[in-house]
Amino acid sequence: MIETGEIEITFTEDDSHTEARASLSLRGVTFVGTGQARRNPADPSMPMIGEELAASRALSVLSHQLLDAAAEAISEREGRPAHLA
Repeated sequence: MIETGEIEITFTEDDSHTEARASLSLRGVTFVGTGQARRNPADPSMPMIGEELAASRALSVLSHQLLDAAAEAISEREGRPAHLA
C-alpha cells in the first residue's frame, strides 16, 4: 500500500513578523500547524530566514499532532494509554 500526502505551507509576512501555516490531509483527516518568527529590529531584513524559522516551527507543531494522533489510535485499539516519544 502506498499513501501519498502533500504538506502545504503558506506564509503571511510584514516588516518584522512571519507566520507559516502548514497543513496535511492524510486519510481524510487534516492536520494544521502554525509557527511564527520575529525579526529583531537591529537585524537586517532577510525574509528567507523568517520563512525558514516560521516553517520549521509550523512543521514541528504538525509532527507533534501526527504523533498524538498515532498514540490516540493505538490507545483506542489497545484499550490503554499509549506513550510515544
